[in-house]
Amino acid sequence: MPLPRVMADDPPDAFRQQLAGSAELVPWDAATSDTSIVGLLTYGHPQVDDALLARLPQLRVVSNFGVGVDHVDLAACEARGIPVGNTPGCLDASTADMTFALLLASARLVVAGDNYAHGPEFTHYDPSCMIGSEVTGSTLGIIGLGRIGKKVAQRARGFEMKLLYHNRKRDEAAEQEFNIKYRSLDELLAESDFVALNCPLTAETKKLIGPAQFARIKPTGILINMARGPVVDHEALYEALSTNQIRGAALDVTDPEPLPRDHRLLTLPNLIITPHLGSASDRTRRRMREMTVGNLVAGLQGLPLPTRVRPNP
Repeated sequence: MPLPRVMADDPPDAFRQQLAGSAELVPWDAATSDTSIVGLLTYGHPQVDDALLARLPQLRVVSNFGVGVDHVDLAACEARGIPVGNTPGCLDASTADMTFALLLASARLVVAGDNYAHGPEFTHYDPSCMIGSEVTGSTLGIIGLGRIGKKVAQRARGFEMKLLYHNRKRDEAAEQEFNIKYRSLDELLAESDFVALNCPLTAETKKLIGPAQFARIKPTGILINMARGPVVDHEALYEALSTNQIRGAALDVTDPEPLPRDHRLLTLPNLIITPHLGSASDRTRRRMREMTVGNLVAGLQGLPLPTRVRPNP
């Protein structure tokens, strides 16, 4: 009996090994109609829209490698009765770790310092060289106090930081647990030394940080984006950094991703960019693969997905 055929966008061989005997992975080709395809495995965030769904009439399940599903039309899947799975929870700690890695790297000029120490100019130690921003005791504003945002707050407490947050809704339990204060977006931007974006990409958060918001951030402020690239207006970011309107920024995500190699953001010395490493730790990626395969196999068998995601009401 042939195995169920699953269209996948070039996942590592570990997926094929784990799916051996359960499914056959076939190359991703959104331009081809294939009535034999019964599952989608989205590894590198390919677009899953209504037009693609219409070309795959036998589709039973979409399983996403990662928690963010802004590339999947959840409403279209729901309307067709196709469950969508993601990998919540397992990547919260590693993504929070990376948030703090970028915060510390930006504050203490780690990347610039590494480049300088590797270069020919570093021939003697100068105590007045490359003075960074103090992290301990500073104010951190977290935009998006969900699972990842709360993990960031946990880490910030170890640095004795004053904590602020902005959400669509207040979380009074979290306020008590983390000694964190709710602020409007404008208030948070104006009061924070560091602003961490840990929110999902939605219609409301697209270009959430634009010219007006950069004008609110302190000249010494640093922006960290661990959300999605489109949450930040990249043209406004370039202007804010190139004119020293803010001190610096660090991005783990961009729009598009990756940026074109001639993009002017890549020329800025006060910007750190990493290639979407938020969940890129060994244990987390292994668990993400296990959850992705678990959702996929459950959907192929007509069983409830262990971690199903639904469209917002």
